[in-house]
Amino acid sequence: MYRPTPAPRSAPVPRRRLAGRFGARVATLAPGLALCAVVAGLALAVTLVVPTISALLVAIVVGVVVRNTMRLPRRLEPGIAFAAKPLLRLGIVLLGLQLVVGDILALGPGMVVVVIAIVVGGIAATILIGRWLGIGSTQRLLVACGFSICGAAAVAAVDGVVEAEEEEVVTAVALVVIFGTLMIPIVPFVAGLIGLDADEAGMWAGGSVHEVAQVVAIGGALGGTALGVAVVVKLARVLMLAPVMAVIGLQRRRALAKAGEDASGARGGKLPPLVPLFVVGFVAMVAIRSLGVVPPQVVAGAGVAQTVLLAAAMFALGTGVRFSMFRRVGVKPFVLAGASTLVVSAIALGGVLLVG
Repeated sequence: MYRPTPAPRSAPVPRRRLAGRFGARVATLAPGLALCAVVAGLALAVTLVVPTISALLVAIVVGVVVRNTMRLPRRLEPGIAFAAKPLLRLGIVLLGLQLVVGDILALGPGMVVVVIAIVVGGIAATILIGRWLGIGSTQRLLVACGFSICGAAAVAAVDGVVEAEEEEVVTAVALVVIFGTLMIPIVPFVAGLIGLDADEAGMWAGGSVHEVAQVVAIGGALGGTALGVAVVVKLARVLMLAPVMAVIGLQRRRALAKAGEDASGARGGKLPPLVPLFVVGFVAMVAIRSLGVVPPQVVAGAGVAQTVLLAAAMFALGTGVRFSMFRRVGVKPFVLAGASTLVVSAIALGGVLLVG
């Protein structure tokens, strides 16, 4: 009786070989990661001396300066690339531990509706303006989410769904830093000019400024109760990251299906994720923190770790910014960024005056 010969089993990879591969990988990444860590530490030190300056801003500025004034050794590139994506995404996961759903609900239903209007209206308006300017769909989506939700973290989340070009991601992050930084002196000045009290000014800052660190800087400058209110409103916008990414992921999958594609060239035959895994981790951290089971010391430590990771990632992204790139992309992304900032700020201010 004929018996088919069983297929030979693949021999397990020896542990020594796995350890060797891991060691080689670590050795490859170590030089670039070490540089990112040094710059992140430097950025944190600057914020200790000048608390109004964001560590993320310092890190990305250092990255831009380094890229455009010297030639980085090639052996640094793998570690820098690792910091720009995996470390950035880990920082976003840890960001979830800074959110408590109860604090956001305590803003009241009116302000929660305002936050939703800021995110939805900001994204929709930015995409429409970008289309009118003739900017590519991916670039305008990156700017729309970065300016309407939570800056560089939102840009990274969108990149995780649509796999944007590196130049588009770097441009969006640079615009977030530039325009968010410009808002730091503008918001307190305008708030005083139109007679907003501390709470109203804080809510406006939290609803209109791009990065959490930039909001903290403005809240500290406003004084009083403004800082606490500003951070809670901003974190409410951050919480919108998950549902927005789910919508973008669903639209992306539908577009590929409609075009009869399976993205096999980019993803090995797999459709893009409905929600990136690191966004799932972000939501999980929010849920865990909201349950009240995380000790305050852990929350504080996670906050420092998150800042270090994001600062390292910002330096890595900064090293991808070449001044020649801005000449190549032209003035249109800057116009879009300015328009998006105005739209988001106007929606936020209108909402605060209406329900604040």
